[in-house]
Amino acid sequence: MIRFHLPVSYLLISGLIGLAACQPVDVFRQPAPQAAARVGVSNTNPDGVMMQGFYWNVPTRTSAGSWWQNLQAKSTELAQSGITAIWLPPVHKGGNGASSVGYDVYDRYDLGEFNQKGSVATRYGTLSQLQAAISAFKSKGVKVYADIIMNHQLFADYQENINGKLLWTGFSFPGRGNTYSSFKWTSANFNGVQQDNQWYKLNGPDWDFQPYYNGDAYDPLLGCEIKYTDRPQVEELVSWGNWLTTKLNLDGYRLDAVKHIYTPFVNEWLDRVKGSSRFAVGEAWLNNIANLQDYAARTGNRMSLFDVPLHYTFKQMSDGNGAWDMRGLQFAGFIESNGDQAVSFVDNHDTDDKTGALYSPVVNFKMLAYTYILLRHRGYPCIYYRDFYEYGLGSKLKKLIQIRRENAYGAAYEYTTVNDADVYVFSRAGDSTHKGLLLMLNDGRTGATRTVRTPFVNATLVDKTGNTSGTIKTDANGNGVFKVNARNYAVWVPKV
Repeated sequence: MIRFHLPVSYLLISGLIGLAACQPVDVFRQPAPQAAARVGVSNTNPDGVMMQGFYWNVPTRTSAGSWWQNLQAKSTELAQSGITAIWLPPVHKGGNGASSVGYDVYDRYDLGEFNQKGSVATRYGTLSQLQAAISAFKSKGVKVYADIIMNHQLFADYQENINGKLLWTGFSFPGRGNTYSSFKWTSANFNGVQQDNQWYKLNGPDWDFQPYYNGDAYDPLLGCEIKYTDRPQVEELVSWGNWLTTKLNLDGYRLDAVKHIYTPFVNEWLDRVKGSSRFAVGEAWLNNIANLQDYAARTGNRMSLFDVPLHYTFKQMSDGNGAWDMRGLQFAGFIESNGDQAVSFVDNHDTDDKTGALYSPVVNFKMLAYTYILLRHRGYPCIYYRDFYEYGLGSKLKKLIQIRRENAYGAAYEYTTVNDADVYVFSRAGDSTHKGLLLMLNDGRTGATRTVRTPFVNATLVDKTGNTSGTIKTDANGNGVFKVNARNYAVWVPKV
């Protein structure tokens, strides 16, 4: 029985460049005509590409069986496509059992093993199916990241009388008992509980922290809000995190709703669970680069963060449908200011969910956005399962990942005097073993040509995407006249 009315907000949840000599300098000034601003070099993991391996309300059955079996069946294709890490949906039992997407946390220790909330399996399958899927990915060199939800719990087993009000705050886990953990949750472990569209405060007048970022970051999100200023809860979630990591042989984590969790706890959890050898990315849904930078500082740069501002930049491009100024892509997003910490994405399960408060899909020019995140010099790009498999972009994304692996290396250049309202140009100079590239994105309704001074001297270039026919030749200064089709993208690379 649903005992909480979950809020809609959650569930519906430089300088002048002598390019001819390839000797750019690190002073940001307005470039001379057709020159470029040097903006960086390849990051330490130039090939890495993550995939979000699910979407909101994935089917409970697929042609391969459960969702875990579906992912296992696709592990070979994804590995061969260049996916280096898979982000799994919540692996634990949710309050609605086999129908729950998992963000309504009930029992973190039940990974599809115990008969609770009406089923043994989670929405995604059983524990054995989950472990088989993970083994399949890891055997192919693909790392596995688990979705971690530590802000709240829902669908309690029994009510407690709190100041004369019966509240659903008791978790005894009768189907699991004391297996893996004997910790039982009661009202003593929570800051407050949301019931019947109302908050009931527990254990003191204050929450773990007061709102900040003009109220965009705040503690009480939904359900039974875990109180992390107390040690018992901290120790239990740290113990669980280490248990889960060992149980599933995890390589990393995606931390849900971190801006709603007491930051000192997040930092301690990362120190004691993630350590130095695993990866973590936090979902701090802040559409403000300065706020993301501040949050990164608050967490001591312990984890990466999703580049939410860049997603909304792509959304503006999409909504403009050709009228948006493409110069808005210059030096855009959290990837520009914090490239080593930024996980870039185009869409995810929240932005693609029509019933959700974060619904903001990139409908137009989605491949332009993917070209941007996959071929630029900063950020760890994340591809969305539905784009790859259900929205018909798989073959195009495979080609871009191939180009990323083969060409996206070396010094990077923003062409601030070439870019205009319709066309965005960017290049990578390559290195001793990779030829580099020049990408062009065009949201205009007509094809375009641009004269660009590239790092490629006396070279013949082809569009490796296959979108544009013919070849382009550059002169002794690297100059060439490059073209891109209407509402399309091109990635020009020197021929071997």
